[in-house]
Amino acid sequence: MHRVLLMGAGKIGVAIADYLSKTGDFDVRVADVDQGSLDRLAKIADVETLRLDATDPGALMSAMKDRDSVMSALSFAHNPPIAEAALRAGLSYFDLTEDVQTTKKVMKVAKDAKPGQIFMPQCGLAPGFVSIVAHDLTTRMDSLDTVTMRVGALPLYPSNALKYNLTWSTDGLINEYCNDCEAIHNGELTNVLPLEGLEHFSVDGVRYEAFNTSGGLGTLCETLGGKVRTLNYKTVRYQGHRDLAAFLVNELRLSHRRDMFKDLLEHAVPMTDQDVVIVFCAVTGQKDGRLLQITDARKVYHNKVNGREWSAIQITTAMGICAVLDMHAQGKLTSQGFVRQEEVSLKDFLANRFGRHYAGDDHVLIEPPEYDLPEPDGPVSA
Repeated sequence: MHRVLLMGAGKIGVAIADYLSKTGDFDVRVADVDQGSLDRLAKIADVETLRLDATDPGALMSAMKDRDSVMSALSFAHNPPIAEAALRAGLSYFDLTEDVQTTKKVMKVAKDAKPGQIFMPQCGLAPGFVSIVAHDLTTRMDSLDTVTMRVGALPLYPSNALKYNLTWSTDGLINEYCNDCEAIHNGELTNVLPLEGLEHFSVDGVRYEAFNTSGGLGTLCETLGGKVRTLNYKTVRYQGHRDLAAFLVNELRLSHRRDMFKDLLEHAVPMTDQDVVIVFCAVTGQKDGRLLQITDARKVYHNKVNGREWSAIQITTAMGICAVLDMHAQGKLTSQGFVRQEEVSLKDFLANRFGRHYAGDDHVLIEPPEYDLPEPDGPVSA
């Protein structure tokens, strides 16, 4: 039995704990600073709970005793100290961060990993599953030209001016909207501005927009550097959202007052469990002497798992990290050091008992998107 320490009993943490514990193959200890969250979790999942402040190094090390792996479902700021503690304790490490600097810190920690010990950040939806899909598409080409990745977690029934409900981490959302975004343009690594590069398209007859946001590429810029002319990631929203978000971030300068931005969002924009996750990737390149495009598009809806209703973002994010942990426990991943999402086989991921929730079935629609001509890209910063 694989022994896991899960840091965080929030919306995603509770899903991870439930999914792992129900298999009977994982001994799960869940730590959180909020006792109320732990008490609610204990009512639905057969796990050990521990009240713990993640900023306390001694308590963190103590919680890692007799564990094989640690998973962080906490905000990105907590992850580097958890990774450092995992290194000292000999645990493998997994997280859900979208923060670029956090990933670079984890990558540095991973250089001292022991045999059998891996460090794998960015294990959720985007970055995470989207990198696995995009990289799989690139392997089908003889040479590459363009790789585009589009992901959105959206309410099924938008009813406010933003046409949006909170579905996951508010800190992560603000990071995406405010931080510079990595991309490859004309074969060169560059940063593009968040909320720029607006384009429109439709999937399953529904109209959407997409725009630059930070973090979604994971480590693909390094992996595909020198191999591709264009690589970019954009977040999907209903039409009209980008303009209002840009007003908040740029005109009201809430990018410089992120605590106020978070407070406004969490007190004005309600959460919802009735949501849909949209994932699609398109790769253009040469195949057998022809210029060819291959597309993978999926819509994952909220659904029941283990007899309980879960939102689409809970299913996709939690199943992503659970799948790679499961593959690690089965010896199907690199056995030491830093592991990139794109090193994971898409075929093996979708065959996994957790990863199969991304495959086509009664709550996952697979259909190619229909593009309009995109609007010109926004400003590019060095």
